[in-house]
Parts: sequence; C-alpha cells; structure tokens
Amino acid sequence: MSLIPSISCGRRSNIFDQFSLDVWDPFEGFNFPSTLANAPSSSRDTSAFASAPIDWKETPEAHVFKADLPGLKKEEIKVEVEEGRVLQISGERSREQEEKNDQWHRVERSSGKFLRRFRLPENAKKEQVKASMENGVLTVTVPKEEQKKPEVQSIEIFS
Repeated sequence: MSLIPSISCGRRSNIFDQFSLDVWDPFEGFNFPSTLANAPSSSRDTSAFASAPIDWKETPEAHVFKADLPGLKKEEIKVEVEEGRVLQISGERSREQEEKNDQWHRVERSSGKFLRRFRLPENAKKEQVKASMENGVLTVTVPKEEQKKPEVQSIEIFS
C-alpha cells in the first residue's frame, strides 16, 4: 500500500516503488504539438541498447572482450577489425512488431542499433581474432604477440 498515491490520467504511480518510473506530464491531454508525441514510433525507440555493456580484460596470452547481448543471434552481430587496429562490435535488435489490438503497459527492453569501438594495443595479433557466442554473451579473443624478453648481456668486471 502506498502512503502517497498519485493518480495521473488514469495511471496510478507509487513514488516509493523503484520500478514505477511513470513520469507525470502536465501537458498530457492538451492538443499542443509535441515533438515526441507526434514523432513516428521508430524515432521513439529506446536508446539504452546503443551502449551495450562490454568488459575488456588482458591475460598473459590475449585481450578478451565480453559483451552482454541477450536475445541476439550471432547472425545479428558483426565483429570487425578495421585499419589502425580498431576492433568494432556492432549489431541491431529489432523492435517487436506492434499489433493493433495490443495494449502495452511498459516497454523497458531496448531495441535499435549499437556500435562499440576499441583501439587495440600494439601487441594485438589482429589477424587471429576469434569470436564466440554463448547464452547471450559474445566473447571476442584477440591473441597477443609474445613479448621479447630484453636481451641481457653480462659484463665482466676487471680490477
């Protein structure tokens, strides 16, 4: 039970409920031209997917990138290495088709295109990049060149 219920245009919001993020629009219901309200649905797509979370760790053998891409198939993702040692991970999650009789209560899953780019270090073997997809996690492995141990020359000390 809410201590301070708020009823706005037929929707009930609870300010103490962290999942209730309805925003009250004081101009809702008026016939003012609104850039967002009149925009086509394609331009109102959520953009949170534009910054897909990616972890990058370095092991002694390789640079490993892990991206959370739930719901995407490997055919919907592109992994490329561009000139200048730039790793590019991109893709697109299609928006769910809207049926005329459907009534949406909340749309939180993001859709749209995403693109992430990383400049690889000098020791990356860009010709040997491998990628795999398992349980919605894309793993890109970029092997490293073996570091040459500095050549040490012993110098004899004379007295």
